[in-house]
Amino acid sequence: MSPSSILRRHRVAALLGAALIISPVVVSFAQSNAGLSTVAATTQTPVPGITAPNGSFAPVIAVTKPAVVTITSVMKAQAEDGSPMGGNVPFDQFFQQFFGDQGMPMPKTPPQQQPQRQEALGSGFIVGADGTIVTNNHVVDGASSIKVTLDDGTELPAKLVGHDAKNDLAVLKIKADKPLPTVKWGDSDRLMTGDQVLAIGNPFGIGTTVTAGIVSARGRDLHSGPFDDFIQIDAPINHGNSGGPLVDVNGNVIGINTAIYSPNGGSVGVGFAIPSDQAEKVVAKLMKGGDIEYGYLGVQIQPVTPDVASAIGLDHPAGALVSQVTDGSPAAKAGIETGDVITGFGGQEIKDPKDLSRAVADVSPGAKETVDVWRKGKAMQISADVGRNADDQKTASNGNEGRSPSAEQGLRVPSLGLGLTDLTPDIRDQLNLANNQHGAVVARVNPDKAASAAGLQPGDLIVAVDQTPVKNARQANQAIAEAGKSGKKSVLLLVDRGDAQIFVAVPFAAG
Repeated sequence: MSPSSILRRHRVAALLGAALIISPVVVSFAQSNAGLSTVAATTQTPVPGITAPNGSFAPVIAVTKPAVVTITSVMKAQAEDGSPMGGNVPFDQFFQQFFGDQGMPMPKTPPQQQPQRQEALGSGFIVGADGTIVTNNHVVDGASSIKVTLDDGTELPAKLVGHDAKNDLAVLKIKADKPLPTVKWGDSDRLMTGDQVLAIGNPFGIGTTVTAGIVSARGRDLHSGPFDDFIQIDAPINHGNSGGPLVDVNGNVIGINTAIYSPNGGSVGVGFAIPSDQAEKVVAKLMKGGDIEYGYLGVQIQPVTPDVASAIGLDHPAGALVSQVTDGSPAAKAGIETGDVITGFGGQEIKDPKDLSRAVADVSPGAKETVDVWRKGKAMQISADVGRNADDQKTASNGNEGRSPSAEQGLRVPSLGLGLTDLTPDIRDQLNLANNQHGAVVARVNPDKAASAAGLQPGDLIVAVDQTPVKNARQANQAIAEAGKSGKKSVLLLVDRGDAQIFVAVPFAAG
């Protein structure tokens, strides 16, 4: 699957999210077989007394390692299909969507035997001397009991205080007979590519281990949810590192090791960590107990490319283009329309779809927020009541399920490299379209022309041209021609594909 098709399949809806652990061929879970990553380093206020003479990290490790713990989760009994009884395998659908059956399966229960108990291994770190511990949600998700092993070998039962799947974070609490060593949060916003970082955790259960590396990149989006802003590191992390701290050279936690990208299930130097500035805020809420409620707007959105900006009259490509509004959603009730570009939300500038997803999710359900919109060449403001994001409010379909219509006749649109045809009863049945759906069906796409490069596919249904609805191939062809004659560099097509709608900006050939 090409990167562009993955992006198309995972257009962001301003509504949900989920945390993850990913790899291209082998999926690594911090449950019965988890592994994850870490990163970071920055120029922050040094921890008193910590220095690293001759380039040694020993003073940093001496302060931070005692606060790192091993977490063992006893998982719910496995059913015959390999899924936890009464629960679900974390991210299973996510990985199947990306990798089919290439993911690492959970062990199946032998026939005619009772379901077997499984243990999941992960890491965590103490942020409160009273026994407050931070880890990844996937380390403890579905656990019937949780045990924490301190650095000195002491084993204590742990209680789950709160968890958040969208950020993949969880807070545990243990009771000890003495104050416990802690680590401090650092400032991940100050991290720069190339900064040194240390990853601490218990890979493969061999014992607390420290690895060193650098920040390889910032702001990685793994398409797991609205909060993806991972730090990429090259410090080796493996199964069991999930939930462990990523610390800088001053001993401050600047990330939480969460995921690896691997062809073989082991570390290849591509790991990901949740930034501390994101995690600290979520942890503070979770420490109060329970789950976190997120806001919901109810729109499908996609990036504003230079071609889209040119087609709708924006002077620069920015914002989130609304490709579909969910019926009955807060967005629909507020009057947000397909084709709107959301450029601001709640006083915050929206530069891209991810900005909008995060901004909406961060708002408490029931709040009234101002939405800045660019609509048909004009800027306007809309007031919207933010709804509650329920677990079953998923991102919209990838929109790649269209099939080639079996139409032999139609209109050619040589300026874009398209062949269009009208909807016939046979084509309507083939594409599974309702009787009230109208538009121009893409029958052919010239692989050497602009329409193909823009991502149009046979079976797509063009329902609007430059935000004006079209009912048939003739209307679509005429509207495209008029757009070309007007001097526009590109034309904006609204396309129905499968159960989703997307905007596709197609540039006209130069000259």
